[in-house]
Amino acid sequence: MQVIKPSIEIIDMEDYEKIVKKIERIGRVCYKSEGKITEDSAEKFIKGLLTRQHESVIEHENVTVRFVCDRGVTHEIVRHRIASYSQESTRYCNYSGDKFDNQITVIDLASGFQYDLSKENDKAKYEVWTKAMENAEQSYFRMLELGATPQEARSVLPNSLKTEIVVTMNLRSWRNFFRLRVDSHAHPQMREVATRLYEEFKKRLPVFVADLDIH
Repeated sequence: MQVIKPSIEIIDMEDYEKIVKKIERIGRVCYKSEGKITEDSAEKFIKGLLTRQHESVIEHENVTVRFVCDRGVTHEIVRHRIASYSQESTRYCNYSGDKFDNQITVIDLASGFQYDLSKENDKAKYEVWTKAMENAEQSYFRMLELGATPQEARSVLPNSLKTEIVVTMNLRSWRNFFRLRVDSHAHPQMREVATRLYEEFKKRLPVFVADLDIH
């Protein structure tokens, strides 16, 4: 059994300058103000759109992201309906195969829940979780040995099982995603990966998230 930390990867995101100029061109059609476009007018115009909550304009731009997380987190992600999803399938993946190093991979519980393993209670919880993951792996492989198909054997796999899901959303949907999933009330493991992505958006697409008030 392998234990890893979650991660995110932006697979497809256009150049920032191209995006803001594209959104400005589209948005100004609504106001017939194309004549006001200048070399540096795009960001100011987009800030105005977002201030007025005229967010439908930014739906014209998509960003695609790969999440490596546990299956429980993907149940949170796919609740965002205006999106496209492609996910690693436990029906077809046989984790006893060589390409999976003959083991299951799980997402570290201590990472998302911020366990302090120097504390006795956190250490005890982590040991219980680790044993449960090992038992699940043993049960999964035993099912396969008995002739079960992967889609049968997957019934014993844990929520902590590592999975990969590729998500494409438009910028308006990503803003809603961040409002809900970076918030302090979000599920800790969901917030862990959402916050990493949010920080990337702040660096790479600043005007589209700078106004978000997230606590």
